[in-house]
Amino acid sequence: MEFRFSEEALAFEREVDEFLSVEWSPEVRRRVDASPDRYAMEREFRRKLAEKGWLTLSWPREYGGQERSYEEQYLFQEALNYVSAPGATVGVQQVGPTLMTFGTDEQKEAFLPRIAQGEIDFALGYTEPDAGTDLASLQLRAVRDGDDYVLNGIKRFTSAAHRAEYVWLAARTDPSAPKHRGISMFLVDLQTPGITVKPIWTMSGIRTNEVYWEDVRVPADALVGEENRGWYYAAHALDFERVSIFTVSGVRAVFDALMRWAREKGPDGKRPIDDGHVSRTLADYKVQIEVLQMLAYRNLGMIKRGEHPNHEASEVKIFSTELMQRLLQTGTKLLGPYGQLTPESDHAPLGGRIEQGYRAAVMPTFGAGSNEVMRNIIATRGFGLPRG
Repeated sequence: MEFRFSEEALAFEREVDEFLSVEWSPEVRRRVDASPDRYAMEREFRRKLAEKGWLTLSWPREYGGQERSYEEQYLFQEALNYVSAPGATVGVQQVGPTLMTFGTDEQKEAFLPRIAQGEIDFALGYTEPDAGTDLASLQLRAVRDGDDYVLNGIKRFTSAAHRAEYVWLAARTDPSAPKHRGISMFLVDLQTPGITVKPIWTMSGIRTNEVYWEDVRVPADALVGEENRGWYYAAHALDFERVSIFTVSGVRAVFDALMRWAREKGPDGKRPIDDGHVSRTLADYKVQIEVLQMLAYRNLGMIKRGEHPNHEASEVKIFSTELMQRLLQTGTKLLGPYGQLTPESDHAPLGGRIEQGYRAAVMPTFGAGSNEVMRNIIATRGFGLPRG
């Protein structure tokens, strides 16, 4: 494996770091965190990415992208994740690439330029009350009626539905077909009559939604690709989502923050790092992070060779999300009682980042496919073990 990045990729990384030092500086991040309309500020930042062509840097030039190398894409995502900057959206990662391959010319013309310019956002309409990890069990129906489809059902954990313009919707168009074969994908305007969005507040304080669909009529040209082929479009996109979202730098940023805390003197005049238990604990996490880095590099190497990471992407997803949970749990213990203070407290170590992160670290273990399913993928596709 080649561990060195090209000079072009490293030069691009420096350019991105310089951009982030201005447009997503610690001061900007504090303003965003304190803002009652965080989403508007994040969206404005994405528009700045779009102005530089970085929001869609992996897209073909004909669709507003830059056709950056896989190395540059990886380093770009790592740079954003390290400072918790908003990056690619559902529109950029899933809707756009799917439309390029399977969409009509009219769909490409209507959506791709606006996605590339950061003008529109998409919610992800996959999960339902009885179809979460097993997406193929979804039941929201789409019935053809003349020139329209009529949609009825419920979607749950549709996180951006209260602020996005559209939803990337998976619906069942053939209930008599095997469950993987009766699903279709639709582009639906969230202002369409019959759609009701209700909030669900998570333990991390972040809002998601339950969305009710009652006799919602959408034109037949909202269908993407072939009817009943939606499962295959969604599954292909999710494999690459695991590579792009679950990178290493987010975990490394938490580790680096704990290292800064450990090297500073506490109220007792001692540095936590000088305690043998603390130093050994952090050293062990450092080793685990480097293992994760090697797993991530393997995925990157496969993509560069034209291969399609599958169980390998699942390995990164499991290791990174569970490592983040362990690290944050350890962080709350190392910080002691003060580690339980929220960001609102002036006495919270590291600005309350560890406490807040600890609550937020649960969702990624089941988002984009639960870790239990990821283990099944590794067992069956990686080791060739039988099902059941």
